[in-house]
Amino acid sequence: VPILMLTARDAVGDRITGLETGADDYLVKPFDFGELVARLRALARRPPVRDPERLVVGDLVMDPIGRTLTRAETPIELSVKELQILELFMRNPGQVLTRLQILEGAWDQGYEHRSNVIDVYVRYLREKIDRPFGRADLETVRGEGYRLGSPDLAVR
Repeated sequence: VPILMLTARDAVGDRITGLETGADDYLVKPFDFGELVARLRALARRPPVRDPERLVVGDLVMDPIGRTLTRAETPIELSVKELQILELFMRNPGQVLTRLQILEGAWDQGYEHRSNVIDVYVRYLREKIDRPFGRADLETVRGEGYRLGSPDLAVR
């Protein structure tokens, strides 16, 4: 269940504590009703969160809790942001994710959506999870976004 904190506590430390203790978003009072509705809609658009012990897509295996990744049993080092983005792809294998969906799933609400940061991180991921293994599983779907694996990719 998504959690949106509505509070008068506006110190940075309070916001950090709220987000680190489980809130998905944090809105300080007084707030504009339109902003509240927009944030609720953004939370509702997110795919349901499942927390299995490990995510497996093909020969990619991620432990989301331990923040580890292997491909063909070879450990792969990723940054925290790279792991967050790859986790989003691994929870939605074979599905095209738009840049906006990736931003909403891996960044906070205030992030500038017009930058090329998604393209940059997808390139980083390809350099680490695909190219060293002679693979091309992280695909660009022209005009739509990105997809990890084909639509019929078997997930174990």
